[in-house]
Amino acid sequence: MARALIIAGIVLLALGLLWPWLSKLGLGRLPGDIVVRRENFSLYFPIVTSLIASAVLTLLFWLFRR
Repeated sequence: MARALIIAGIVLLALGLLWPWLSKLGLGRLPGDIVVRRENFSLYFPIVTSLIASAVLTLLFWLFRR
């Protein structure tokens, strides 16, 4: 369990450091992501970004399990 938590921490750290470059690729602003802006309210729900991240993580976990 400790090994899995360390790996998860390293992956999150790497994603955090790479986020400025990932956002330049359009990740987080894909067609299908919901943005609602009102006067005193803003809601951002990244549906398509979440689906892509889920598919990539599922593929990675499947490959590591083999």
